[in-house]
Amino acid sequence: MQEAIKNFSEQFSYQPEIQNKEKLLNYQWCILVGMGGSHLAADILKIYNPSVHMTIHEDYGLPYPAEMLKNSLVIASSYSGNTEEVIDAYKKAKEQGIALAAVSVGGKLIEMAKEDGIPYIQLPDTGIQPRSALGFSLKALMALMKEDKGLEELNMISDINPEDFEEEGRSIAKSLQGKVPAIYSSQVNQPIAYNWKIKFNETGKIPAFYNVFPELNHNEMTGFDVVDSTKKLSENMCFIFLRDELDNPRIKKRMQVMKKLFEDRKLQVLDVELRGDNLFKKIFSSLILADWAAYHTAEFYGLEPEQVPMVEEFKKLITE
Repeated sequence: MQEAIKNFSEQFSYQPEIQNKEKLLNYQWCILVGMGGSHLAADILKIYNPSVHMTIHEDYGLPYPAEMLKNSLVIASSYSGNTEEVIDAYKKAKEQGIALAAVSVGGKLIEMAKEDGIPYIQLPDTGIQPRSALGFSLKALMALMKEDKGLEELNMISDINPEDFEEEGRSIAKSLQGKVPAIYSSQVNQPIAYNWKIKFNETGKIPAFYNVFPELNHNEMTGFDVVDSTKKLSENMCFIFLRDELDNPRIKKRMQVMKKLFEDRKLQVLDVELRGDNLFKKIFSSLILADWAAYHTAEFYGLEPEQVPMVEEFKKLITE
């Protein structure tokens, strides 16, 4: 896992090749079907291009009736190629005559894509976990969606050095010892907060949660209004605020006020600045920092950071 983090920026040099490219027609809307780490690329693409015509679907089947998808492209994304929900959506789209494309390392999904002659990108099989392959996945998705400008910008950030973020990540992990993190961001940066959460879940092997401003000020924050009868429920929380200088000034004010309210109640708050001289550097610098924080969290608890045994146990049981 440590090597996967250190070598992450090499993924930005990857040049995806679309097989059966001549069948990749113009479309009005895209449905990205993916679970877990396989839809993270779509989340990031929405930060880069908020107006992109794309729905992210994390379920069986398809999100809309067939008649609404006539001019749509369904992109089935599964790192392993064997994700049950993605395979189901692929089959539904095929049955209904909806245009398809696929992204995967291999497995059943690539087998079906080859057999059906649809456009597909086969990702490099480097043996890393899906959550660690975000650079590969994002470049593949952008290629299929013809986001040429975004691809050029990704090519330009291969100079990010992940090792520059390790000490800060170790410091965050140290602050989180014995704590449950809740990661808060603006709505714009929701995908980044979500990524932090799943890295603590999958790599750090700890409970972690996320939410966004301003919505959380209307509900979630009231759960942490510490009183004698409930204080034990909150005392093991640590709140990580992802701060962005480009956030709406009212969001910045909300973060400032909420930090004061939490600290007045003896709740721990960590500020993490999103920084970088362009959007992609800002996004991926934060995600690499999250990788290190989660890695050293697992190290603190004496856990193996890479594998996800509970997920594998669940997959085995659900197929019986």
